[in-house]
This record gives sequence, structure tokens and C-alpha cells, in this order.
Amino acid sequence: MTTSTRQGAPSRWKVLGWAIPAALVAVVALVLLARWLRTLAGVEAFVDAYPGTVPPPPGTPEGFPAWLSWQHFLNAFFLLLIVRTGWRVRTVQRPEAHWTRTNTGRFRTKRAPKRISFDLWLHLSLDALWVLNGIVFIVLLFATGHWARIVPTSWDVVPNALSVALQYVSLDWPAEDGWVVYNSLQLLAYFGIVFIAAPLAILTGLRMSPAWPVDTPRLNRAYPIGLARAVHLPVMLAFVAFVIAHVGLVLATGALRNLNHMYAGTDEVNWIGAAVFAGTVVVMVAAWILARPVYLRGLAQLTGKVTR
Repeated sequence: MTTSTRQGAPSRWKVLGWAIPAALVAVVALVLLARWLRTLAGVEAFVDAYPGTVPPPPGTPEGFPAWLSWQHFLNAFFLLLIVRTGWRVRTVQRPEAHWTRTNTGRFRTKRAPKRISFDLWLHLSLDALWVLNGIVFIVLLFATGHWARIVPTSWDVVPNALSVALQYVSLDWPAEDGWVVYNSLQLLAYFGIVFIAAPLAILTGLRMSPAWPVDTPRLNRAYPIGLARAVHLPVMLAFVAFVIAHVGLVLATGALRNLNHMYAGTDEVNWIGAAVFAGTVVVMVAAWILARPVYLRGLAQLTGKVTR
């Protein structure tokens, strides 16, 4: 690369240096706008009429069972590594290693196996575990009645969600009682992630994977790979944005009680849930560091050949 090319190309750090202050200014402006709107009589009457929570259907269970705590941790664990490996598949041009599927015995197929990057192998393996965990979650969700906590059952959830968004942005937190019922914005967010974003991630990821049948021209024309690629990345970014907002609000709106809900199965306020949460963070950081060929080579070789 020539000197002129280096000088002409914008520095990533320079762009970041402008982006961060611009984002902060935008956030402050949004908060000030929301607080001004709250001074208007009509807006405040709207908030009073729709405080943010719609009563759940009769018989909806309260609290957080142990299976939900485990599902929550496993989902976060797999999702973190899926995002990491997916981003590496998209951006790394010279992978550290490659993996080729074994084509003998029970793994034998008519089509010759393709060599893929180690990151893609790990990404697909984590996808399979995430989907399996999701199936267990959906089954338990409907078997125990907890589905009613994240599925809208009334159109009142829409104005209540708008009210909650305004309250959050104005930094005047809405009343929270997640042990009994989520506020309407939470409900819609969870519904969107579980029943819209997750299926889209699966369907688009399947279309882009080596497992997709290439010898089906009609199916490929009906569902082109370009469409899957165009949707897959925004869905991943939606998951990342959800996690950032979710964790931020959990910590900002009563961290000890919220963490006890999910990690200790209690509505009390103590440090048990926070301690368990800290332990899960350590596990996820360790997994992030160990998600490399040098550490997972033996596991990958159970089903294929790893080459550097």
C-alpha cells in the first residue's frame, strides 16, 4: 500500500473518535427531548392511562424456575460464541485452520465433503447446540405456561410499550415487577427475539451453510443465498443490540433483585444472584479465549480432519 493510499483511507480510530462524541450528543439530545415531552399535558395523560404493564392472562405462573435459569445461561453462552465465530467467518481472510468432514462409516455421503474454515466449523457446531437448547426452551415454555409472560395477548401492549420507551428515555424508570409480569416493552422485545429473530437466524444460517442442498435449482431460485446473507447480518446485529440493552437495563433498574430473579430463583434482594452471574461471566470469558483451533483441535477431529 502506498503512502498516499494510507493517507487517503480514513483511519478507523479517527472515525471512532468522531462517532463516540456524536453518539453521546445524540443520546443527550434524545433524553432532553423525552423529558420535554413529559412536561406536555397530553403526553403525561397518555403515560398515566398506559403506565406500561398489561396484566397477564389468569393462571400465568410467577417467578423463574430453575430450568429457565439454565436455559438463560446456555442461550447467552452459545450466542456469545456464535457472534464471535460468525464475525470471524465474515471478516478473517486467512483462517488459522481448516476442517474437512470425515467421509467414512456413519459420516459417509455421496457428495464429497468440503473444506471449511475452523471458525465456520465451530460456528455451525454452536448453531446446532443453540438450536437444540432453543427447542428445549420452547417445549418447556409452553408445557409450563410461562409462554404467557412473553407472548402478547392484548393490543394494549402496544401503547403501554410506547409509554415504557418514553419513560426509559426520559430516565424516569417505570414501575418494575418482573417476578410477576414484564412491562410491555420487555414483553415485545422478548417475543421478537424468541419468535422472530431466532427463526430468521436459523433459516438464513441454514441457507448459507454447507448442509444446504445445492442440487435443487428451483429451491435455490425461490430462496436465493443473497437474500439470506442480506438478512443474516442485521439479525445478528439485532441480537447484539438486544443483549446490550437487556444487560444495561438489568443492571440499571435494580441489579441485585433482577439478577436474583434469573440466577437465584428468588425475589429477595441479596448478592447470591450477582455471585452466580459473575461466575457465568468468568465461564464465558474463558470460552471466548479458548475458542481457537489450538484448544479445540481434538474435539474437531472427532468428526473430521483439521489442517493448519
